[in-house]
Amino acid sequence: MKRWMYKTLAITVAFLTFGIITPNHEIWTSLEQLDDQKNAVIYEPSTNDVANSYQLDELIEQPENHLDSILSNAKEQSYIKFGSKISPVIGEEFNTMIYPKMVEAIEMTVAQLDDDTIQHLAITESPSGDYREKIFNIYNVENRKDIIRFHVRTENRPFEGHYYNFHYHLHEDQFITHYNLGEIYWSKNTPPKWLS
Repeated sequence: MKRWMYKTLAITVAFLTFGIITPNHEIWTSLEQLDDQKNAVIYEPSTNDVANSYQLDELIEQPENHLDSILSNAKEQSYIKFGSKISPVIGEEFNTMIYPKMVEAIEMTVAQLDDDTIQHLAITESPSGDYREKIFNIYNVENRKDIIRFHVRTENRPFEGHYYNFHYHLHEDQFITHYNLGEIYWSKNTPPKWLS
């Protein structure tokens, strides 16, 4: 095999494993022999490779990585709800004013949970359309119970116009209290329906 392919493969392995698994020189020797002899060489993993594999699995399953995935999905589900008509108008304000508070609310709620529960959290992927409020819920997949619900309500204020009121509800108080995240002004014109 050509040298540049070896280097590319080595860099790819190091990058994908965050440097935890270092390329074993036996691999390169085997690949060279394969190229020279045009015969298949079976590579048997060493105990070091297996130990590094377990370390990588533990790294991937850390709660912080799972929480990052939930936060990323939260933003994605919000933009799905906004649709192509609302996103360009409120997207920047959402990113700077609302989303950071949304992240803070999720992190505060998740901080009260144990690691096992955190690993079983998921986010709903069906924001409601029309003028209904639901953006997404974060729930426990084991018992299918919601932990936190994020909503946006369209409010029409006389002489002012239409506002989007972002808020969330918590399981602790049976989702009664509105915890305000902020508001974004639309205009005096009636806003389009969600998901449009």
